[in-house]
Amino acid sequence: MKKGIFMIVVGVVIGILGIIFHLQGHSVVGPESSFMYSNPDWITYGIQIAIIGLITIGIGTIITIMKKG
Repeated sequence: MKKGIFMIVVGVVIGILGIIFHLQGHSVVGPESSFMYSNPDWITYGIQIAIIGLITIGIGTIITIMKKG
């Protein structure tokens, strides 16, 4: 069960970073001196990273459920 919870926590961190990167690409957060700030590539990268975080959360949830049963 610890592996599942660890994967969920890692997935949440990855998802949060993806959202931050996405918002930096939109010029919402972050310093203007950042290479990600107002960069359309990072809008897409942020979404992709957030999706990877969601997939990791899903895998961690499945592992946790499988070990309980």
